[in-house]
Amino acid sequence: MSLDRRAFVKGGAAAAAWAAASWARPFHALADGGTGSARSYGPLSAVADETTGLPLLKLPPGFRYVSLGWTGDPMTDGKATPPGHDGGAVFPGPKGTLLYIRNHELNVHPRLDIRRSFAATDRTYDSAEAPGGVTAVGFDPQRRTALATEPRLSGTLRNCAGGATPWGTWLTCEETLDGPDGGYGDADLAQTHGWVFEVAARGKADTRPIRGLGRMWHEAAAIDPASGTVYLTEDRRHSGLYRFQPNVVGGVGSLHRGGRLEMLALPGHAGLDTSNEFPHDTWLDVDWVPIADPERPHADPVARDGLGVHSQGVEAGGASFERGEGIGYGDGRVFFVATSGGRNGGWGQVFELDPAESRLRLVYESPDREVLNRPDNLAMSPRGGLILCEDAKSARPFLRGLSTEGALFDLAQNNVVLDGERNGLAGDFRDKEWAGASFSPDGQWLLASIQWPGITFAITGPWQRGIL
Repeated sequence: MSLDRRAFVKGGAAAAAWAAASWARPFHALADGGTGSARSYGPLSAVADETTGLPLLKLPPGFRYVSLGWTGDPMTDGKATPPGHDGGAVFPGPKGTLLYIRNHELNVHPRLDIRRSFAATDRTYDSAEAPGGVTAVGFDPQRRTALATEPRLSGTLRNCAGGATPWGTWLTCEETLDGPDGGYGDADLAQTHGWVFEVAARGKADTRPIRGLGRMWHEAAAIDPASGTVYLTEDRRHSGLYRFQPNVVGGVGSLHRGGRLEMLALPGHAGLDTSNEFPHDTWLDVDWVPIADPERPHADPVARDGLGVHSQGVEAGGASFERGEGIGYGDGRVFFVATSGGRNGGWGQVFELDPAESRLRLVYESPDREVLNRPDNLAMSPRGGLILCEDAKSARPFLRGLSTEGALFDLAQNNVVLDGERNGLAGDFRDKEWAGASFSPDGQWLLASIQWPGITFAITGPWQRGIL
């Protein structure tokens, strides 16, 4: 069944349509971890935020930014914006504005007095101790000002990343298996967790989990707009890459109508350690093995091991990666990261999947933490290349650019140090991770967040000077 193109446009999916069309150039791998010869945007230096005047980011010459959607800012219902900013995507708003749909990766956190849903009842999945969720923050690029922040969904847990759909909604993914049937936290929960939810940019909320996408340690999602196939990553030490082939292609709520969940396998390479043995710049054939019971949370119910979905795939011959996280789709290709993969200490890998030819290759492998330190969320650039958000523990994380020639360079660095200037937030946050990078539909603004204390940034500059 083909996607209804009129419904695609009317659904407000300009950003997703742009992403699918922007990758016209082939991606040349530099998997041995070189830095290549990409036109970087120049050396980074501290730049003042146009909202607060504080030097919160380091950027190349000519780039500027606006901070918005801070933790503690009042939302439309009067409640404070929650922390834990994570995956997100930019959607077109009315009259040239932008709407940034953003996750909040939260468990019960007594020290921060975070225990329950931050949204209204009709936007809450679990009314017990489940404080995670999704907000939508507006931005006016002409005036360079923040607009209202609205709670879109809550009563969920550890909303890590997700992905925009071609019909203009956001898939938010829970990275947990907690619930009344057992889990890893101490929260008192009324509902099971470990699901994906579909969140509308505006309008009525849908609090139903999409059960066909499985119950597991979800991370991120990317959708092929032609086939409707959903590609899913899983954030655990040994994780699978999954695809969901829907029964109905396209449209709000269509994923609830079922389909087939499968895990990627590498025929002829059983037992291949993808984190240490995957050949550089070599295509390997792929196959897909079925997941018979997508809702099975554990392989061992007594041990509550969280391997219910993953073990089914592995037993059928599926391949494992070291912490699958960011994923994106463009020009018929799927790019995803293995955050802890790599021969040289596990500093990160970037893979490219060619679904049409059923093949996979390693595009980039970090040689050292100083070059690329644990890539997490991923964004597609309208001018070619990828944005990689570093989850650099105990370091000062960067946004890195990876060109279509396989060259890596620095784009931005976290420089957040606060002394109560905004909402009483104070501390040195320069070691906190980047998340949620996403370009505006016209490619002029890059929105991304620092997870803690929780700040979103809208960055713009002379993009034409480089390859992003």
